[in-house]
Amino acid sequence: MKKVELELRKEKFMKAFDRLKQAVESASNDLERDGVIQRFEFTIELLWKAIKAVLEYNKIECYSPRDCIKSAFRHGIIDDDEIILDMLDDRNASSHIYDEKEAEKIFKRIKSVYIKSLENIMKKISGS
Repeated sequence: MKKVELELRKEKFMKAFDRLKQAVESASNDLERDGVIQRFEFTIELLWKAIKAVLEYNKIECYSPRDCIKSAFRHGIIDDDEIILDMLDDRNASSHIYDEKEAEKIFKRIKSVYIKSLENIMKKISGS
C-alpha cells in the first residue's frame, strides 16, 4: 500500500468521525437519533478499513473487520480491541435489525462511550 492511499483512508475515517460527533452533539429527536446511528454505521466501516490500511502499510495482513481489529491490538496500533469489537457488534445490530429500544440503547452508547473511544483511536492511528 502506498503512503498516499493510507493517508486517504485515515482522512475518510476522520471526516466521518467529525460528522458523527457533530450529529451526536446536536441530536434532539428520534429522526436525528436515527441519523446518528446511520453515521455511526459508516464511521465504523471506515474505521476498520483505516485500521486495515495501517496494517497493510506495515506489511501485516488481515482479512475481516474482527481479524484486522485483533491484529491492530496485537501490534500496538490500537489500545483497546474490545471496545471496537463492541462497536462492530452494535453496527451490525443496527444495520440488520431495527428495534426502537435497541436503537435508543445504541445511541446512548455512541454518545456516552463510543465517541470518546473513537476520538482516542483517531488520535492513535493518525500518527501511524
